[in-house]
Amino acid sequence: MPKSKRKDKNDTSVTMEEVTNHLAEAFQSVASNRGAPGPDRQTIEEVREHLDDLLPTLAQALLTGSYEPGNIRRVWIPKRGGQRGLGIPNVVDRMVAEAVRLVLEPLYEPTFHAQSHGFRPGRSCHTAIAEAQKHLADGYGVVVDLDLEKFFDRVHHQRLMARLSRRITDRRLLVLIGRMLKAKVVMPDGVVMSTDEGVPQGGPLSPLLSNIVLDELDCELERRGLRFVRYADDCNIYVRSERAGQRVMASLVHFIEKRLRLKVNAAKSAVARPEERHFLGFSLRKRTDRVGVFLSVRTQQRIYERIRELTPRNWGGTLRACILRINAYLIGWLGFFGICTAGIEATLGWMDAHIRRRLRAIQLKHWKRKRTMVRKVIGLGVSPDVAKRQIYGGRRSIWPLSHCQAVESALRNAYFAERGLVSLAEQWRKKNVENSVAPEQLQLALG
Repeated sequence: MPKSKRKDKNDTSVTMEEVTNHLAEAFQSVASNRGAPGPDRQTIEEVREHLDDLLPTLAQALLTGSYEPGNIRRVWIPKRGGQRGLGIPNVVDRMVAEAVRLVLEPLYEPTFHAQSHGFRPGRSCHTAIAEAQKHLADGYGVVVDLDLEKFFDRVHHQRLMARLSRRITDRRLLVLIGRMLKAKVVMPDGVVMSTDEGVPQGGPLSPLLSNIVLDELDCELERRGLRFVRYADDCNIYVRSERAGQRVMASLVHFIEKRLRLKVNAAKSAVARPEERHFLGFSLRKRTDRVGVFLSVRTQQRIYERIRELTPRNWGGTLRACILRINAYLIGWLGFFGICTAGIEATLGWMDAHIRRRLRAIQLKHWKRKRTMVRKVIGLGVSPDVAKRQIYGGRRSIWPLSHCQAVESALRNAYFAERGLVSLAEQWRKKNVENSVAPEQLQLALG
C-alpha cells in the first residue's frame, strides 16, 4: 500500500490567543447546529442576547487560565441492542470547544492518515466504502473487522494529553483541554459523576480528539504495510487469507489493549469474508469483474423496523400525512445508501412493496367496516363480485386483507404514487442512470 503523505509534525504550533480570536466564529458554528441546552439550561438564543458582553469576558478568562468548564449533561439515545450515552455541554462550553477545534484541526488534519475517513473535511462513509472496494478489487478478500468496545468512554487521558503535548507548546491550551476531559457528568437522575477516562461523545472537540488517539493505530498499521480503512472507531484491515487475518487480529489486539490501553470487543470482532460483515451499514461482495456494495443484514433489519414505526396500524392522521412522514425518512435514507450497486434493486423493490402494504392496512383501518371497504374498492374499479367475495369471505383481519387481490387492485401502486409516495427502487434507478449518463454528456460537450 502506498505510504500516506504526512507533513512535518513540528512545522507549526497554536496558542490560546488564536483560540480567543475564533470565539465569535465558534458561536456561529454552535448556533447553526441548534443543539439542546446543557446542565445550566441556557439556550443558544439566551447566549446570543448577551454575546457582545460575553466574548471579551470569556476571552480574558481563557487567557488568564481562570476559565472552568461546566458539567456535561448525559442523555441516553437508543441503539440496536441497548443505549448510547451522549454528553451535552453548556452552550458556552461548546463554543470554547469549537474554538479549540478550529485552531487544532489545521494543525492535525494534514498529518492524519489517508485511510482515516471519520469526522474529516472532504471525507465520509462513502469515501471509506470506496477505499474498501479498491482493497477487495486488488485481491485482499478477507477482512479483519476490529470493534473497539466503548471507545469514547475508554480513551486514556494521560496518553491523549501526552500526544497533544508533542504538538502544542502553549501550556494554557493543554490545561484547558485537560479540564474539558475531566468535566463532571450529570446523569439523568441528577447524580454527578467524575470523569477519569474517555472523551464526551457529543462535544465539538471529541471527533478530533478521537482521531488524534487512533492516529497512533493508523501509523502502526502503515508501519506493518497493511491495507486498511478506518472510520472513527470502526476499523477494517484487508488481507489475502484467513490465516493471515487471524495472525493480524491477534497482534493488533495486543497492540490496542497494551499500547493504546483500549479494549477490543471480542464478541463483535472477527476475521471473515466482507459479505459476512457490517461496515458502516454496508456489506461488500467481490464479483468476477467488480466489487458490489450491498445493504448489510443489520441495515435491512433497521429500515424494516423504522418503516413499522412510521406506519403504525393506529395512525390517526390522514394517509397523505403518513406518506409525507415516510417520504422524509426515505429520501434521507436513500441519500446515504444510494451508493449501493445494481444487486440492490430487487431489495429496494421489496421494501417498496412492504411500505405500500402497510399503507393499504392503514387505509383499510380508516374505512373501519367491511361494507365501507367493499364500497370503496368498487368505487376504485374492482368488480362487485370480486370485492364482496374477497373482503366478506372468511374472518380475515386488516393485515391479511391488505394483501388480497381486491384491495391490491383498488389501492394499486399508482394510487400511492399519485399521492406522492417515494419509490426507493425508482429513485435509485434515476440516480444511477444520471450518474452513468453524465460522463458521456460531458464528453460530447467538450468534443
